Amino acid sequence: MSTEKFTVSGDQLLSKVKQLIHEGNIRKVRVIHQGKTLIEIPLSVGAPAAAAVILAAPLLAALGAFAALVTECTLEVEKVDK
Repeated sequence: MSTEKFTVSGDQLLSKVKQLIHEGNIRKVRVIHQGKTLIEIPLSVGAPAAAAVILAAPLLAALGAFAALVTECTLEVEKVDK
């Protein structure tokens, strides 16, 4: 398993998370702001991207509301090595 970090602005946050989910080899996405984990989205490895987005929809809605409040945050992504 590998971990990647991305720094994104608030207005890019939701679209970046959706993009990562669509990649399909993501196990977990953490949103970190000022050194604190604010939200963690666990994803099922091997689940089709559409199903993963539907299952994560409530968290994505909360993430969209949060994104409006911050200027910048870090995404930490756990990927499954193929």
